[in-house]
Amino acid sequence: MKKLLPILLLAAGTVTASAQSTKPFVLGVTDSIYSATLAEQRTINIYLPDGYQADTAKNFPVIYQLDGSANEDFIHTVGNVQFLTMIGYMPPTIVVGIGNVNRKRDFTFPATNNANRKQQADSFIAYLEKQLAPIAGGSPKFIAFIEKELQPYINSHYKTGGATTLIGQSLGGLLAAEILLKKPEMFDNYIVVSPSLWWDGESLLAAAPQLLKTTYRNKKQLYITVGTEGNVMEGDAAKLAALLKQYKSKEARVKMAKMPQETHLTILHRAVYNALLWMNGQ
Repeated sequence: MKKLLPILLLAAGTVTASAQSTKPFVLGVTDSIYSATLAEQRTINIYLPDGYQADTAKNFPVIYQLDGSANEDFIHTVGNVQFLTMIGYMPPTIVVGIGNVNRKRDFTFPATNNANRKQQADSFIAYLEKQLAPIAGGSPKFIAFIEKELQPYINSHYKTGGATTLIGQSLGGLLAAEILLKKPEMFDNYIVVSPSLWWDGESLLAAAPQLLKTTYRNKKQLYITVGTEGNVMEGDAAKLAALLKQYKSKEARVKMAKMPQETHLTILHRAVYNALLWMNGQ
């Protein structure tokens, strides 16, 4: 035992020294902004690329990620951006992850509550609509928050310049599609993944032709994708892409990418990777 004790003490000392030499692995920074529009504090997670220095004259393009909490999609998009930047396939880019408070409220527009609107044949979709109805309808305020509060804040506090991109999946894809159709000038590029266009009896799709005729005239890159997710999800994504191709300006690029090997749960990471490659000419 006497011989064993010094060894145990040495081992304990080695473990302690090792623990004391560790330091946090920093992926980005967490910031926050009070939104008068939403009447709440909002968390934003921000990835600053290698070479970013707040006191330099260099500016960086910005990707805005919906569902951007630290335990959601922020880390997936940052990983893709860091890797594609490292191998020279895209320029160094800031990523802004918009943390959630209530995504069901923020990502859905008010339902029409029209008894004559198209009824969903898919019972699961009908169930989802019923579950969302009591808390849905906050997207007009959330869009105003992004446009009038968040984007000006990011532009004034960080070295931004060049193209802006919005990424959204599922209900986030619904919101991205709504912004694209109603306020396309807010972003230069859109990555719309598995959009929940079934919301409100597909009323956004029904309104799309008129919206595209009156608002969609500028240069854009639009990437729409969906996995193996059922007839409603897959069909709606294809309809959106077809409408965008039909009404797009000559300067715009539209890509519809089916990913049958992916599901609603697995599609985001690869979809963003593929979209960033396409948008950067790879």
